Amino acid sequence: MHITVLTPDAEIFDGDITSVKVPGVGGQFEILQNHAPIVSALGEGPVRLLLTSGGQKTFSIEKGFIEVLNNNVSLLVQGFQE
Repeated sequence: MHITVLTPDAEIFDGDITSVKVPGVGGQFEILQNHAPIVSALGEGPVRLLLTSGGQKTFSIEKGFIEVLNNNVSLLVQGFQE
């Protein structure tokens, strides 16, 4: 699965992942390979990327949106902090 993480100012991350856990407005949820298409608003909280290389990347956001389509994830965020 491929993800692109964008802020209004820059591209934060672009690469392959096995999963992403995000703070939805109704609670946290996780996206895995072959997830159904979805667009969702995100609230404040941590985002965790599990990389296909075996590593992990974690950061916090204030708000944003996630779109999943055909194993491509677009994460548009504001208030990014590592």
